[in-house]
Amino acid sequence: MIVHDKKLLDNLTLADEAKSLQSAGFISKEQKDLIKKELPAFTRQSNLLVRLGFFLLGAFLYVSVCGVISLMGFSAASDSFMNIACYLFAAVGFAGAEFFANQKYYGHGLDDAFILGALLNLGIAIAITTEGYELNIAIFVAVASFLMYRRYLHLLSLLVFCIAASAVLFYGMFEFGAIGKTILPFVTMLFAAGFYFFTKRTINNLKESYYYYGLLLANSFCLVLFYLSCNYLVVRELSVALLGNEILPGHDIPFAVFFYAFTFIVPFVYLVQALKTKDRIMLWISFLAIGFSIYTVRFYYSVLPIEVALTLGGLVLFAIAYFSIRKLKDNEVGLTFKPDRMNSSNAILNAEALIVASTFGLKPEAKTSGSPMDFGGGGFSGGGSEGTF
Repeated sequence: MIVHDKKLLDNLTLADEAKSLQSAGFISKEQKDLIKKELPAFTRQSNLLVRLGFFLLGAFLYVSVCGVISLMGFSAASDSFMNIACYLFAAVGFAGAEFFANQKYYGHGLDDAFILGALLNLGIAIAITTEGYELNIAIFVAVASFLMYRRYLHLLSLLVFCIAASAVLFYGMFEFGAIGKTILPFVTMLFAAGFYFFTKRTINNLKESYYYYGLLLANSFCLVLFYLSCNYLVVRELSVALLGNEILPGHDIPFAVFFYAFTFIVPFVYLVQALKTKDRIMLWISFLAIGFSIYTVRFYYSVLPIEVALTLGGLVLFAIAYFSIRKLKDNEVGLTFKPDRMNSSNAILNAEALIVASTFGLKPEAKTSGSPMDFGGGGFSGGGSEGTF
């Protein structure tokens, strides 16, 4: 199913490991460069901005090809061409993705444009054919994006699959009417929990390393979906939008106590589990979930003015950070505040230096150019220390 050479995928993993070892100081830069030189590799871009530039270039190329097809199609049969135009554009995207894969492009930017363009045009084509029937659109996009990930190992395609699969669940539950819309939060919660443990177990038993980042993305998506599925704000607003329930003052949605408890308990469960397992992504998600939980309360109950709430929140966060650093800074094992050798923070340090320099108006010292007069060797005039003229 995978179009890419698996040996090149393994080499990519080895090159990433060499980069991590060099960042941690276990090997020198020369050794890392030697390893990369000895390993055949894909044509790819690790720099995000450069990759974005190639993506825009690829999008321009893709649109140009589709424009030529449109001119030919509208001049031949303008009425029937509208029904098949997006299918042809999607076929162009699939053909372009296959071409770049055979040319050993992987994560380059050009291939991204054709893969995402193919999925977008396929979704539009299905929407035109089915007259905007959401469930069919979600099913076709989910299947196509999953196949694109399996063939090209394209992470953004997997993200599209996760979103489309969730949409399949939502629109599928809508087919059951009011009952389906009522139990949608609980079904979504079970769906997210089931796929979370499935992806977690698959990661633990993984043999092909090139599937790791895709499974990690799906695993993280399940964490976010699980929290949002029963968040009080999300459930209440969707109940108003989908069921047309008008919540009067003094009244609340059914199972409001459960949704309130879920909104605040789950982020702290994420936080504790992240600290126990040293899962950095779950830790970030827990912080975002805690922030959204606080926003959920303030959305309905503004106890304090926003400036007072932000000030108090900042003081609390500062106190937590300060005492956590004091507690962890001397730890050698487990949770510690010491730098992680395997994850270089040079970018953060450089950003800090830039902020300090711009704040205090510091300027780099100009290096004085060396004198053209070479004293000490007798190379200009007269006798030098070597006794030569």
